[in-house]
Amino acid sequence: MSKKGFIPHHFFSLKKSSAGFTLIELLIVIAIIAILASVIFVALDPLTRFSDSRDSARWQDVSAISTATKVDQVDNGGGYLAAISNLNAGEIYMIGTAVAGCDDQNTYCDTNVTDDNNCVLLDALATEGYIGQVPISPNGDGDWTANITGYTLERESTGIIHVRACESENSNEIMISR
Repeated sequence: MSKKGFIPHHFFSLKKSSAGFTLIELLIVIAIIAILASVIFVALDPLTRFSDSRDSARWQDVSAISTATKVDQVDNGGGYLAAISNLNAGEIYMIGTAVAGCDDQNTYCDTNVTDDNNCVLLDALATEGYIGQVPISPNGDGDWTANITGYTLERESTGIIHVRACESENSNEIMISR
């Protein structure tokens, strides 16, 4: 029997259509787009990232000063460091080694230092081991040094202490009260 004119059936079978994407392909494309978007976001807004970083450092410093002050108070039977006890209640003082010019950076402070001579030296917290050193705020708009650290202290008549960072770039006022 001759097979002339016989055409095998696999020539007539329909090819499967591959017009859609597989789940893996879609996930890979979505992942690539997400990575590119995050890289572009960071690349286009580095100033915000630097501001956030400085604010984070300020929060840590304010917390360290506040904690050191309170631990010193507890260790001394409830009495504050002499430099803090001698402050006028309700007035805001710049922390640092300066004795005058403590309100010169008020332009950059969220809460102003009350007076030019409102300076408070907290080096005893470092010498007594409650804090490594008195921190200095990272320079944003202000120019902070050991003389004028960019951190302020306020003592209320009730004994509550408010420690603030003068500058806050991408957050509300940076303050801890204890």
